[in-house]
Amino acid sequence: VQLVESGGGLVQSGGSLRLSCAASPTTLRLNAMGWYRQAPGKQRELVATVTSGGSTNYADSVKGRFTISADNAKNTVYLQMNSLKPEDTAVYYCNALFSGAFEYEYWGQGTQVTVSS
Repeated sequence: VQLVESGGGLVQSGGSLRLSCAASPTTLRLNAMGWYRQAPGKQRELVATVTSGGSTNYADSVKGRFTISADNAKNTVYLQMNSLKPEDTAVYYCNALFSGAFEYEYWGQGTQVTVSS
């Protein structure tokens, strides 16, 4: 399974961006998708996740500003990011959990988000 991300870029503080991540077709069952980010010199951290049942989870730092959503029919996840802050600057990675005979975890290649002050 390949995850293809899009939507990163440069935006001013207070602006918005929308990230998308599409998984390639598969017979595996999609359990959850999400977004993680890694800033320079820091560990990768969870941003938001959504299960196939629609349950969502957010990092405290993005609650009220970011919204995760998914189109299960297309195995696609979106992250709407509003009121962006310079501290949101990071490489954002898409993550997907599938199940079949085993459980499988996949990562996207990452997309850069830069928020200028």
